[in-house]
Amino acid sequence: MTQQAAVSIPLPAGFRPADILAFHRRDAEEVAERVTDHSLCKGMLWDGTPACLSVHFDTAVATAAITLDADAGRDLEARFEPMVRRMLGLEQTVEAFEERFRGDPAIGRMIAVRSGLRVPLTATPFEALTWAVTGQQISLKAAVSLRRRLIVAAGVRHVSGLLCYPDAARLALLEEEDLRAAGFSSAKARTLRALARLVAEGELPLDAWAEAAPVEQIRSSLLAVRGVGPWTVDYVLLRGFGWLDGSLHGDVAVRRGLQALLGTEGRVGEAEAKAWLARYAPWRALVAAHLWAAGATAAY
Repeated sequence: MTQQAAVSIPLPAGFRPADILAFHRRDAEEVAERVTDHSLCKGMLWDGTPACLSVHFDTAVATAAITLDADAGRDLEARFEPMVRRMLGLEQTVEAFEERFRGDPAIGRMIAVRSGLRVPLTATPFEALTWAVTGQQISLKAAVSLRRRLIVAAGVRHVSGLLCYPDAARLALLEEEDLRAAGFSSAKARTLRALARLVAEGELPLDAWAEAAPVEQIRSSLLAVRGVGPWTVDYVLLRGFGWLDGSLHGDVAVRRGLQALLGTEGRVGEAEAKAWLARYAPWRALVAAHLWAAGATAAY
């Protein structure tokens, strides 16, 4: 017996569905996500059960539904809407940021060009964490390919035909050799397995932290894991929890975007980027997202 939940969520004026859809359209092979001009379908695991999440955008409403392959989801309806709201960035204080910095001489025009920009979130913090580790020090194209091979290696398929992004319990079942065969380095394979085990055993309660992210607790817990550094933590806090104040000064694309914004000849170093971003607290990561978007041809 399948299990379903659905919800309709009003969207704020100026909401940018194309940004959400582009984020989920990163992999053209569509093994786990299918995206049209107005909707997306995503395979995922919900409490270990294969599930298909769908989101359809109308002018001012997002209609979301989830179908599980079995009646196995606890508190499905109560947990579903908050997850969708996080994914769409609806809890992000974008309006306050734009009100504060719309007239800023450095970023005012950048904000005006992409007014209403929100950061698309992954379905779960664990997905953001594994995506961050996957993408460490490689190109976006290479990271998307690795992500696809991870999903294939996990091998869980929803009845719709979509493969499901693995949860921690499923990823923990993969051996280091499985991840190496999928293209991961030994270091990344060990980090992914360690994180999966910690999350599956409840030592890293990422889902419990999602409602009101205890930032410093998350930071210290993740930094204790070998292979997780400050960039990974701040990326996960942004992409998995929607925390907008991480300083992504170590991100190459952010520094490249800052160089273009400032019109400087030489590369922008980490210390310079950190000092520049500091003036925009508590929205430093949102400014970084604007810099990503300014230099992106598709998703940011």
